[in-house]
Amino acid sequence: MFELHPRLDQDSVLLGTLPLCQVRLHRDGRYPWLMLIPMRNGINEIHHLSPADQQQLMAESCHLASLMEAQLKPDSMNVAALGNLVPQLHLHHVARFEGDDAWPGPIWGALPARPYSAEELAEAETRWRQALSSLAGFSAAHP
Repeated sequence: MFELHPRLDQDSVLLGTLPLCQVRLHRDGRYPWLMLIPMRNGINEIHHLSPADQQQLMAESCHLASLMEAQLKPDSMNVAALGNLVPQLHLHHVARFEGDDAWPGPIWGALPARPYSAEELAEAETRWRQALSSLAGFSAAHP
């Protein structure tokens, strides 16, 4: 059974699943920020995945980045796998805009997280679940 790292659980909300990954909304409302987390235990790096899972992860990542780009029209899509604080493999997908709070630098450590209000979070969850439903194999989590 897949086990999610507690920090990832604390920092994000489950939107649903794709064939390989959980799709999660990061709780920092400063940036449009989704994450893919392969549902494989004990995996810290992309190259630790099987070749088939590597290909599936890249496909899911590209589909998610394309969806975010179509929905938001950002100036840049930042996709990163950083495991310095949380050793479980996860890919960040952050839509960046000129003039956002950290532009043009990286978002990590730039400013404290700005949590969504309860209303904003519910709205973001609904909006992203609806958008993600267009991806093949997406199964929405029930709020």
